[in-house]
Amino acid sequence: MTTLMTVKELQMKIAEAESAKASLALKHQQAEEREKAELLDRLSKPSGKTDDEVMEKASIIINRAVENGLMSVQVFRFPHTLCSDNGRAINQGEQGWEKTLTGIPKEIFEFWGRQLQPRGYHIRYEIIDYPGGMPGDVGIVLSWG
Repeated sequence: MTTLMTVKELQMKIAEAESAKASLALKHQQAEEREKAELLDRLSKPSGKTDDEVMEKASIIINRAVENGLMSVQVFRFPHTLCSDNGRAINQGEQGWEKTLTGIPKEIFEFWGRQLQPRGYHIRYEIIDYPGGMPGDVGIVLSWG
């Protein structure tokens, strides 16, 4: 014979299920925050790659873009928080914006200046999304022609 739970028992069961859901959501949020912190940490440090290694990757990306008839390609995307001013100077197009770069985004700019600019390539850093109306990620676009 099946017993019908009391309302109080049902409420307890619902509360336990809600608590389990909240606990799982918190664990997911904490894992996400850890991953984001690790990514920011990794991007804020030098990559350790040589110019030859970077040139090889750049060549692959550029050649693939050209084969698809493109005159530019986004080569990197990073959180605005990697800029010393949170991307404000890039967003405003201010002169000297490149001085706000840190980590790998700065490395890419310096590599472009040493290796790609003399070959006629152009580079553009731009805010590419605005979550909640605020500047979000920065895209690095390499162009030619």
